[in-house]
Amino acid sequence: MKLTIFLARVIVVTCAFGAFMAFPAMPAPSGIKLQPDTSKLRLSKLPGYAIAMQKCAMCHSADYVKYQPPGMTQTQWTAEVAKMQYTYGAPISDDEVKQIGAYLAVSYGSAKANDASVIAVSTLPPTPSTATSAAATPPATGANINVQALLQSNACLSCHGLTQKIVGPGYHEIAEKYKADPQAQSNVEAGIRGGSTGKWGSAAMPPFVALKPAEVKALAKFVLKQ
Repeated sequence: MKLTIFLARVIVVTCAFGAFMAFPAMPAPSGIKLQPDTSKLRLSKLPGYAIAMQKCAMCHSADYVKYQPPGMTQTQWTAEVAKMQYTYGAPISDDEVKQIGAYLAVSYGSAKANDASVIAVSTLPPTPSTATSAAATPPATGANINVQALLQSNACLSCHGLTQKIVGPGYHEIAEKYKADPQAQSNVEAGIRGGSTGKWGSAAMPPFVALKPAEVKALAKFVLKQ
C-alpha cells in the first residue's frame, strides 16, 4: 500500500515537472511606443483654418474635432471653441473664436461656406488674442517686432521652455543644435512657418502659417540666442 502511494506521488511530481518544462517562462512585455499623430484638419480657404492649424493643433489632435457629433451648427461649433478660450485659456481672441467656429461648422458641421453668417465672420479684421492684450509690453525687438507678445499670443511657452523641455525641446537645446549650422536662421524659420515632425521625438509642431515673415524671422532669431 505504501509503495503504491509513493509511486503515485512520483508520477504526479514527474507530470508536473514535465508540464513546467513544456511551457517555458514568458518573456517580459516590451515597452509601449505610441505612434506619432498623423491626423490633420480638413483643408479650407476660410481664415479659421489657418488659425486652427496654428493655435488648436498645438494642444490636441485633429481627431478631437472629428470625434464631435456630426451636423453641429455654426453656433454650436463657436460655443465649443469659446470654451477652449474661456475655460482652458486658449490664446485666441473673440474674433478668432468666431472664425474658427465658422471653419469647423463648414468643414465638419452643417454650415456652408456661402452662408451669410460664415462670410460675415470670415471677413473680420485680425485682432490680437486675449493673451497678447493681457501680456506686459516689453521693448520691441528687431523691426518693431514684440517677440514676447508673439510668444504669449501663440502659446509658444506652453510647449517650449527657455531652458527645459515641456512638450517640445527647450529653446536653449534648439540653439545648441543649430549653433554650428550656417543655415540655422533659415532652418529654424522653416520649422516655425511649416511645422515639423520627428526632429525632437514623436511630438508634432503645428505650422504657424498666419505669422508674418518678419515675425517668423524675429522668433527664430530669439530662439537661436538662447
